[in-house]
Amino acid sequence: MIFIYNCFWGTHSSSLASAIHLNKLPFDRITTKEEILKTDYFNKLSYKDMGRVIYRGIDEEGNKVFTLGRGSSKVLLPCLENLISVFHNECNLKEIDFIGVHLLLIGSQQAYQHIVKVVKQTKETAKTTKEPVLVLNNRPLG
Repeated sequence: MIFIYNCFWGTHSSSLASAIHLNKLPFDRITTKEEILKTDYFNKLSYKDMGRVIYRGIDEEGNKVFTLGRGSSKVLLPCLENLISVFHNECNLKEIDFIGVHLLLIGSQQAYQHIVKVVKQTKETAKTTKEPVLVLNNRPLG
């Protein structure tokens, strides 16, 4: 199976989700600010990277994990199923100042448990589906 985690920029929550999925960040505790800053691509992508599918690694089940910055596109999410099928078949963020990064880290830590829930839900759903392509719209969990 192929996993594509997506968010607006493709550099914050999707970077954290892919790192959690690949066991590079913990499931059982809120990560530290230092761990967040060391996460691949976290706060390192720019506007020109939006729409770019970025390979993040292979998980423990042998599945490929990618991320994608989708922006405010209303057409990209419906197209994800086709994009995954193709794979299956064969604001400049660098300019955020210190205060902005500090607030970004606080927000990331506050959202961390939700991101862990999304990753767990995604992995569990993948284990039980028989569909070759599955697009999950991981809205806030209760």
